[in-house]
Amino acid sequence: MRKEKIGLRILLLLSGIFVIALGVALSIRSDLGTTAGSSLPYVSNLLFPSVSVGTFTILMNVLLVLIQVIILRNKTGLAQLLQLPLLLLFGIFIDLNLFLTRSFVPDYYVWQLLTVVLSCFVMAFGIFLELKADVGYLPGEGLSLVVSETYNWDFGKVKVGIDSIVVAIALFSVLFFYGRLEGIREGTVIAALLVGSVAQWYRKKITFIDRLLTTPPAAKYMPEPYMTTDNFVITISRQYGSGGHAVGERIARKLGIAFYDSKLIDLTAIASGFTPEYVEKHEQKMPNGLLNKLYNQNYAYVNEVIPPNDKLFMVQTQVIRNIAVGESCVIVGRAANFILKGHKNCFNVFVHADQEFRRKRVVHEYMVNPDDALKAMERKDRERQDYYLHYTGKEWNDLNEYDMTVETSLFGIEETADVIINAAKRSKDTFLSSE
Repeated sequence: MRKEKIGLRILLLLSGIFVIALGVALSIRSDLGTTAGSSLPYVSNLLFPSVSVGTFTILMNVLLVLIQVIILRNKTGLAQLLQLPLLLLFGIFIDLNLFLTRSFVPDYYVWQLLTVVLSCFVMAFGIFLELKADVGYLPGEGLSLVVSETYNWDFGKVKVGIDSIVVAIALFSVLFFYGRLEGIREGTVIAALLVGSVAQWYRKKITFIDRLLTTPPAAKYMPEPYMTTDNFVITISRQYGSGGHAVGERIARKLGIAFYDSKLIDLTAIASGFTPEYVEKHEQKMPNGLLNKLYNQNYAYVNEVIPPNDKLFMVQTQVIRNIAVGESCVIVGRAANFILKGHKNCFNVFVHADQEFRRKRVVHEYMVNPDDALKAMERKDRERQDYYLHYTGKEWNDLNEYDMTVETSLFGIEETADVIINAAKRSKDTFLSSE
C-alpha cells in the first residue's frame, strides 16, 4: 500500500466505491439491465425480494474473495483482507443509493437509454477515483488479478471470462425461476462496452488529482540520453505501397548508417518477452473486433496490469530511443517521429504516392491480388492512422508533424532518397555535414 498522502487516498477510494454503487443503482433504475458484475445480485433480489441487492452483492463478493484464497492458499495476503471491508461498504452503498433513487423511474425508452448511459459515466468516474486512490480494489478485479497472475493468463480475457460466467448464471437463473428476461438486457451490453472506455478517458483528461497525490521532485529535470546525443536519425512515416521502406533502405545505404524496419520486431521481442510472431502481428495496429476491444478496455479497472498493446508500444518506444542513443540510423514507421520528439538531430519525413503507383507496388512487391489491392491499402493506412492517433493524440497524415513530405510517384524511389538526404543536410548539419 502506498503511504504518501494515505488519508486522501482512502477518501478517494471510499468516494469511488460510493460513486460506483450510485452507477449500479442508476443502471437498475433504468430497467434495461445492470452491469455484468451486478447482474447476479440483482436477479437474486428479483427471486428473493426480502433480501436486498446490496446484501446479495456482499454475499457474491465474499464468494469471490474465498475463491482467491483457495487459489492462493498460503500466499493469501493483505490485498485479499482489504477487499472484505470494501465489499461490505459496496453492498451498503448500493442499497443506500437504491433508496436515494427510489423515486427516479424513467417512463419512456429514450429516458431509460439515457439513464443507462448516465450510469456508465457515473460508474466510470467511480472506477477512476478508485484507481487514483491505488490502495485497494473490489473482489471482481481482485479475482481477475489472482487468476491471471497465478496461471499467467491475459488479465483482460480473464475478466471477460469471469464477467461472462456471472452473467450466464444470472441469465439461467432468471429465465428458469422467474420466467422472463430481467436484469440482463441491452443496458448490460452498453455498460460492458462503455464503462472501461469512459474510465480511460477520465484518466487522460482529469489530471489535477495526480498533482494532489504526489509531491513534485526537488531535482531539476534531466533530459533523456536520446535528446542529447549527436547521432542523426531520419524517421520515415509512409502510406502503404508508397515505397517508404525502399526509400529508407537507400538513404541508409547512401549515408552508411543503420536501417531499422523489420529488425525492430526482433529487438522488441527480445526486450518485451513476446514472440517475434506476436510482435509482428500486433505492432502498429490497434485490436479489432468487439471481443478484443471488450477485453482490452477491462484493463481500465486496475492499475497493476498493462494491456499487451500498451506494453508493446512502451517497450518499442524504449528500443527506438536506445537505438537513437547508440547510432545514427533510419527508422521506418512505429510513430518514431513522435517517440523521438526532443531529439535535436532528428529529421522526420512522410512518404506518400498517388493511388496507381501504390497499387502497382502492392501487387508486385507484396504479391497482393490486384482485386484486393485498394482494400489492402485502405486497411493498412487506417491501421496506421488508428495506431498513431491512439498513442500520440495526433493525426498520422498531419503534415505539421513532419519536417518534409515527398511524393514517390513524382520522383521515383532513388531520387526520393536523394531529395530527402539533401533536405536533411540543409536542415540538420550536426551529422550529415561530416558525411
